[in-house]
Amino acid sequence: MGMGTSEVALQILSQGTLPHHICSSICLSSPYPTSPSIIQCKNKKSLGYASNHRIQHQRVVSFRNVSFNQPRFPICQCQRADNVGSISDGGNGAWFKSEGKTSQILGEVNGKNAIGFDEFQQLKLEQKVPTLSSDKLPEVGKVNHSSHRSSSTSLEDEAWRLLRESMVYYCGTPCGTIAANDPSDSNVLNYDQVFIRDFIPSGIAFLLKGEYDIVRNFILHTLQLQSWEKTMDCHSPGQGLMPASFKVRTIPLDGDESATEDVLDPDFGEAAIGRVAPVDSGLWWIILLRAYGKSSGDLSVQERVDVQTGIKMILRLCLADGFDMFPTLLVTDGSCMIDRRMGIHGHPLEIQALFYSALLCAREMLAAEDGSADLIRALNNRLVALSFHIREYYWVDMKKLNEIYRYKTEEYSYDAVNKFNIYPDQVSPWLVEWMPNKGGYLIGNLQPAHMDFRFFSLGNLWSVVSSLATRDQCHAILDLIEAKWSDLVAGMPLKICYPALEGQEWRIITGSDPKNTPWSYHNGGSWPTLLWQLSVACIKMNRPEIAERAVMEAEKRLSKDKWPEYYDTKRARFIGKQARLYQTWSIAGYLVAKLLLAKPESATILMNDEDTELVNAFYCMIDANPRRKRGRKKQSYIV
Repeated sequence: MGMGTSEVALQILSQGTLPHHICSSICLSSPYPTSPSIIQCKNKKSLGYASNHRIQHQRVVSFRNVSFNQPRFPICQCQRADNVGSISDGGNGAWFKSEGKTSQILGEVNGKNAIGFDEFQQLKLEQKVPTLSSDKLPEVGKVNHSSHRSSSTSLEDEAWRLLRESMVYYCGTPCGTIAANDPSDSNVLNYDQVFIRDFIPSGIAFLLKGEYDIVRNFILHTLQLQSWEKTMDCHSPGQGLMPASFKVRTIPLDGDESATEDVLDPDFGEAAIGRVAPVDSGLWWIILLRAYGKSSGDLSVQERVDVQTGIKMILRLCLADGFDMFPTLLVTDGSCMIDRRMGIHGHPLEIQALFYSALLCAREMLAAEDGSADLIRALNNRLVALSFHIREYYWVDMKKLNEIYRYKTEEYSYDAVNKFNIYPDQVSPWLVEWMPNKGGYLIGNLQPAHMDFRFFSLGNLWSVVSSLATRDQCHAILDLIEAKWSDLVAGMPLKICYPALEGQEWRIITGSDPKNTPWSYHNGGSWPTLLWQLSVACIKMNRPEIAERAVMEAEKRLSKDKWPEYYDTKRARFIGKQARLYQTWSIAGYLVAKLLLAKPESATILMNDEDTELVNAFYCMIDANPRRKRGRKKQSYIV
């Protein structure tokens, strides 16, 4: 392909119409254009003020394990400010807590309806879920078996109870779920915090259950914590960065021993292992924001000026110019779900899939206004270049492996076949034996002279969900999962990556990380939370039987093993040696999978359909003459 093919796509997209959205009429000037975030709270003492990364609300109850209906403990009532800050490019802005109504406590309001809803969902499950053929499922796992339905229902009840027990409260209202809630573990580390990536399956579960308040609160509270100021300090977060996690701390008020206040204390990576800032937090936040609007029908949240500004800040951070010449997002090692050194620095597939999905979601939600036109144009250009780059250069199957095997190296030209100077000897013997004749997948990473051939589950599954992969590639990914079931699923869904790093390779790449020993944790461990992404991908491709089979496999052990964070060994036979029990996203991932399989149409809140204009631009890029001379016009991205 030629170096300037992306300008063809840009010309096509610039002639089309931009998405039209209705923007709420709240664009008012703020009396505090450069002040830190301000929150107004009714309390027995005074107003509460918040600094840039430390948000304070005044109230007199602790955030968890407290009976909130005690009359002597007044509930904080947060009000929307009269004016909402208008933020200019690169400027600072004021954040205001929205809505003057007191949020209801989910434990009291929804508890009465929970049983009826579960019975209704179970009735639908019995009526809608088909019986799978015996050649695809073990004989013990027929979906319509009465004993299995009974045990599945009790398992779901247990999961919902555990999920509700993990809820965190802020000013009397739920705002998230902690990472793990094991009462027998005294060394909690940071597992008592609310992680943005960990809350996503919890939030989706609540949305599918019709409990919207906790998700809305989470979205707005994390927006408060977003970094809004440009900084030059290398130890401070850049503008637009979302925190990895936050903790609700209850501290006594100065001068009044009988009262306390809640403080949101975010972590942008300053306290994380390796001090790595999260790249995926902002991307997941955009995806959850869209899911909230599509599920609840409440578009007022995404139309708010402060939310629109938060979306734009994340996009500008991701679309910023740099030294990188690829349309993929350049990130450091350990900046996503694999939060330790695992050799995924550069352009890991997981981040590219989330990036693509977030771009599509943001384009759908951005209000059509003069200030958004340039951003949407750059966004469209990036979408086309990114989809072409991933589909063309990250894809491997038997046909592509044969091409790589015969690559010529040291090619210098604009139309070189081996553009990244990949050496054929890099194709590992395990891959030659492992690759099935039917099926393929997107590799984990691509850099000059290096292809990471490992299979990364989340990146491949989300490439299906987001339509980053073509339809044929999506089916091929699911074909590969079926063909390599004993490797990728084995005794517990689903391997986070395959194969594991072993021997000298493990020592060099992980730094001899004792937690990432082969077939453990992020180095080939099995993660039950991946069930929900697998379910969305299978439903989208109309192959739910694959996810049903995986869920049934997980149901045999999850409750008995106390809902662990991950499993060890090739066959996932052991609970992870350092795995937390009662891990919230293992619980929520199972619940989301069950809810989606019972009601497949609800999965649309997470899916991205392929855009017609993007498809046309993509094929124009393929048909472009690779030998044409480069024009003088500056190209935005090189594919």
